[in-house]
Amino acid sequence: MGLSRLAPLLRAVDAVNEAAGRLAGLLAAVLVALVFGLVLARYAFNAGSVAAQEAVLWLHAALFLLGLGYTLRHDGHVRVDVFSQRWSPRTRARVTLAAALLLLLPFCAFMLAMSWDYVLASWSAREGSRDPGGLPAWYLLKALLPVSAALLFLQGLALALRALPPALAREAG
Repeated sequence: MGLSRLAPLLRAVDAVNEAAGRLAGLLAAVLVALVFGLVLARYAFNAGSVAAQEAVLWLHAALFLLGLGYTLRHDGHVRVDVFSQRWSPRTRARVTLAAALLLLLPFCAFMLAMSWDYVLASWSAREGSRDPGGLPAWYLLKALLPVSAALLFLQGLALALRALPPALAREAG
């Protein structure tokens, strides 16, 4: 059987995280431009904006939250290669599977569960900036917490499912 039945679902998870990662890349470019504009405004024109400074925070947070699943998809996460480079593909797959099932997926589920009430409270209060001239609708940014947890969970599940066949395979020789 293998993963052939799940292949369309795995490709969909990859595509969603790919889109989120590309959006994060676009946000990074906007963030650089905005920070440049803020520095220029402050030092060249002695001007500033609370809303623009908060937008930097928004972009920075969104960039990281949307990039989590993308980074995992492209194997850009931190790993201890000193050990894993000496392991067989089967051992690497087993460690990947165990790490996903015992650490990553429970963390994502915890993050999703813990952020849910926080985000709902923010939405119900239509939370905005506490600073005069700040950005409204902070609840939109806070909504990225469970979204990012869900994206990372799905990509972690895809990673675990892809690690299953090599982890269960018999050692050659």
